[in-house]
Order: sequence, then C-alpha cells, then structure tokens
Amino acid sequence: MNLDQLDQQIQLLIENAPQDGTTPELVAAIAPVLKQLAGRLRHSQYYIPQTVDQEWAITVLGNTTQPDEEKPVIYAYSTLKDVSHGPYLMQDPLMMALPVPVTHILFQMLVMETVYSAIFFETPGNLNFGTEIQRQELMDLTQAHLLQSHPVRGATLPPDIA
Repeated sequence: MNLDQLDQQIQLLIENAPQDGTTPELVAAIAPVLKQLAGRLRHSQYYIPQTVDQEWAITVLGNTTQPDEEKPVIYAYSTLKDVSHGPYLMQDPLMMALPVPVTHILFQMLVMETVYSAIFFETPGNLNFGTEIQRQELMDLTQAHLLQSHPVRGATLPPDIA
C-alpha cells in the first residue's frame, strides 16, 4: 500500500475531526499506530456494509466449541462485488456498501466498544480467509504509543474521539 495514500487519509481524518482543540492533535498523535496497522493490509479502502443512516453492519460470530462466546465483527471487503457474496442482504433498500479509507475504519474501531474486531477480506473473490485486526490490539497499541510519545498527557483516549 502506498504511504502517501495513508498520509492523505490521516490528513482527512485530522481535517474532519471536531475542531475542539484536542481531537485533531490526538488524531495526529495516533497516526503512526493507524498507519502501522493499515500497513498489514493490502488495500487503501474497503467496502463496509451499512444502513442508509451510515450505521455499520456488525456480524456476530459464534464459537462452535464455546456456544456462549460470541464475537461481534465488522466485515471489510476489498471489492463491491464481494459484499454481495457476504452475509448481508444487499437487495434490502435500507442496506448499502460504501468505500471507506482503511485508516478511517481503524479509527472508528477505537470508539466501537461492542466490536471485537474487523475482518478485512484481502483477496477479491475469496471470503474464506481474511486478515483480522482486534479492537483490543488497536487500543493497546494506541495507548502504549500515546504514553510513550506524550507521557505528560498519558494514554487516555476520550470516549468521543471519533
């Protein structure tokens, strides 16, 4: 993936952040973490199934060996065609899939407390294998980075960052 694309995505996040004197600086501070995780992925944007109100679709995955353990995940598809082969009824007029920059997906995961992870389907036509990025890993990396780069402010993320 092109680093210039990631830099442009981060710049967009900063420009679209609430101009409250804190959030743009915080986005800039965590940019290295977003870029590091995005660097594991092949594409600069993914299609996210969502409602017309732009609420992202969440799929709850069950565990066959532990039925009471469930993981709410976001599916991110590399092509629009792949979305139609996923679990969502895209014929539903209340559902759509829009391209979302990869760093924006990761950034949104910071505030999606109910989401366990995002699964990025990297290979067009292959929905059997994806790259999973867990929200907890994102949180841990972000907090460690903030603590290291801003020890005075600490590693606390505001709950309404995104």
